[in-house]
Amino acid sequence: MQDILEQLEQHRAAARLGGGQRRIDAQHAKGKLTARERLDVLLDEGSFEEYDTYKTHRCTDFGMAEQKISGDGVVTGWGTINGRPCYVFSQDFTVFGGSLSETHAEKICKVMDLAIQNGVPIIGLNDSGGARIQEGVASLGGYAEVFWRNAQASGVIPQISVIMGPCAGGAVYSPAMTDFIFMVKDTSYMFVTGPDVVKTVTNEIVTAEELGGASTHSRKSSVADGAYENDVEALLEVRRMFDFLPSSNRETPPLIPTADPGDRIETALDTLVPDNANKPYDMHEVVTRVADEGSFFEIQKDHAGNILCGFIRLNGSTVGVVANQPMVLAGCLDIDASKKAGRFVRFCDAFNIPILTFVDVPGFLPGVAQEYGGIIKHGAKLLFAYAQATVPKVTVITRKAYGGAYDVMASKHIRADVNYAWPTAQIAVMGAKGATEILYRSELGDPDKIAARTKEYEDRFANPFVAAERGFIDEVIMPHSTRRRVAKAFEMLKGKQVTAPVKKHDNIPL
Repeated sequence: MQDILEQLEQHRAAARLGGGQRRIDAQHAKGKLTARERLDVLLDEGSFEEYDTYKTHRCTDFGMAEQKISGDGVVTGWGTINGRPCYVFSQDFTVFGGSLSETHAEKICKVMDLAIQNGVPIIGLNDSGGARIQEGVASLGGYAEVFWRNAQASGVIPQISVIMGPCAGGAVYSPAMTDFIFMVKDTSYMFVTGPDVVKTVTNEIVTAEELGGASTHSRKSSVADGAYENDVEALLEVRRMFDFLPSSNRETPPLIPTADPGDRIETALDTLVPDNANKPYDMHEVVTRVADEGSFFEIQKDHAGNILCGFIRLNGSTVGVVANQPMVLAGCLDIDASKKAGRFVRFCDAFNIPILTFVDVPGFLPGVAQEYGGIIKHGAKLLFAYAQATVPKVTVITRKAYGGAYDVMASKHIRADVNYAWPTAQIAVMGAKGATEILYRSELGDPDKIAARTKEYEDRFANPFVAAERGFIDEVIMPHSTRRRVAKAFEMLKGKQVTAPVKKHDNIPL
């Protein structure tokens, strides 16, 4: 019996060693953790339960029969994050470069199936050279099996991807179908075709970092939702975000007790909006002053800075925040902002997370590039997402709410539940200057008359009361009371139920 136990321990030790100490040292030399070390950071200490530790590939071509390593390049199982369960897979670059074989894919598919069945989130740590060439179409089939499960799991359980090394070719499409993607600066990259192929086909010379690094995807392409300095920081931030999310679409997000009073007054908000309507202010100030303990987990903060998206807590409950940012492009909605916010709203609605919207939007960004780029269809994505969302929706207009952008930003007309406005709110078809120049075109030659007309228009429309008179605004509130009013509104909306028309699925303007 003792011999058998010792053999088991030897098997375990060999499996834990992955591709061997030399390759582990090489991984460390690049500033990267190993697959198992990453799970040690991500999960609660001692909580990891591993599956398929000894599984190996079945390939016999190209001398592979003599190269078998337990686990076959991916560590799978489940553990807990702050006491809540999640399934995980962590690709091991020390074993065949983390390449995906048929059995490697089977291991991932097993934990994905269990996650869907048990209503538990899944987190994938990606560090792979791609499909295992020696297995040919079998490895491609393995990828497709993973992709199919990503689609089935979407909207059922939260799916989080962390890119912690290479992720190229077909491998990128599994993370792309998950809810959130986080990357590590300088050591991770994603692209469909690498720099060598790009040079051959298009004659463009580009490095892997420029083509698909963390900075590229978190700033330009919007593929990544965040980029972090190293493996440890990325995994700790995933732990922090995990606390905001429900385990599945059958549950509500966890309630985290807070000592921050729900009726806290924030007098600084009374003076935040400048007297000059053309001067910007930082919408982060509004979000953090309303949130429990000033904590805001921002999503895609380096992309489309004209709109803010992320999670806060109000009285301990998770709330998704969408807010125009006057500091960037005056808070206009453009293509990038519409896509960013539209996807975030759909995630919140899928997972029973109430949505709080702060509005200061002068309209959609004008320009040839925007129109040629399809701002009509992309703007419609955000409109569609808000109109379709059935979770509790509370809107606060802090300053400008002009034109179609007023409608899009969770207005009463697309079924927001509670719509507040600060006294500084200006709700109109357009700004006073533009409106005056259209309405009084014949008087444009007389600056004094135009100035008087502009002042007249501002006095009549540059306020929240015309909308309030029609019931489009439920109440004009003091800025300092925003936290209290919003928290009470969400408390009242907890029992909200909406019956949607029967359909197979919608056809969002993609």
